[in-house]
Amino acid sequence: MIEFDQPLAFLMLPLPLLVFLLLPAHKERVSSVRFPYFRSIASAAGQQPTSGSVVISRSRLQSLAASLVWCLVVCALAQPVRVGDPIVQEKAARDVMLAIDISGSMDQVDFPSSDGERAQRLDAVKRVVGDFISERDGDRVALIVFGSKAYVQAPFTEDLSSVRALLDQTEVGMAGPQTVIGDAIGLAIKTFQASQIEERLLILLSDGADTGSRMTPINAAGIAAKEGIDIVTIGVGDPAGTGEQRLDEQSLKDIANAAGGQYFFASDENALSEIYARIDALAPREVDTASYRPRDALGPYFLGLAVLIGLLALGSIVLGSSLRRTA
Repeated sequence: MIEFDQPLAFLMLPLPLLVFLLLPAHKERVSSVRFPYFRSIASAAGQQPTSGSVVISRSRLQSLAASLVWCLVVCALAQPVRVGDPIVQEKAARDVMLAIDISGSMDQVDFPSSDGERAQRLDAVKRVVGDFISERDGDRVALIVFGSKAYVQAPFTEDLSSVRALLDQTEVGMAGPQTVIGDAIGLAIKTFQASQIEERLLILLSDGADTGSRMTPINAAGIAAKEGIDIVTIGVGDPAGTGEQRLDEQSLKDIANAAGGQYFFASDENALSEIYARIDALAPREVDTASYRPRDALGPYFLGLAVLIGLLALGSIVLGSSLRRTA
């Protein structure tokens, strides 16, 4: 579809006609030779002389070419554009950070899987979280893994398949045997600071208690709340365990409360899947859509055609004049 950005330019179309009708023709005095027998010469040539000024006449080709050139110039001044079909672009409206505990305790083979067998805790978590990642189409997702230290396994990206692949490559003990929940939250805050998106969600999963963070998890959660980061915590360990093997549910609850989120406990793989489904319902996919229609300027084409017609008309005039001189 073709549109004109300056349609008022078409008011100029009748301008040459108005000039022709309203303004007097150009007059110029020139020297001439008077022939007493001019009428005889004209009669011999089969012409009928008339009195008055001489007006140089134009051929039909010249008049047509001049009209076309003027119309094309006016069309170019109206700024024609070819408007394409609407193109809708979607971009992430929220950043989702996944923080996964891969400390030594995640190697325990005591987590009931969906088929009733006992599975390694991390294997069950990777299956459920992997499916959750695949369903986050429209969100930017990042992955942090933590043990004795916290690391960014995948920065924020909309390439969900890459994030899931990096999650599948994660193994127990890669980040050390201990659990630094506070440092993981601190790293998440630092990663979020590079984001320009206001909606921010951190989903933290752990099966133990914080054992060596430089910042306490509660203080880190308070800072996260000030940064506008909501934190959802998930416990998958044994609340009745001892020492570093015990799941510190109260700490995870306090973290969630401090950052405006919720705490969930997963006793088996099915329960963990339901938790992520609930999180998905609480924080559904959000996207910002932008629609635009591509616009290609056509003005230069109109001007180019006008120049071509003008050159052809000029060439025909020169050629006709040359032929008349040689005849």
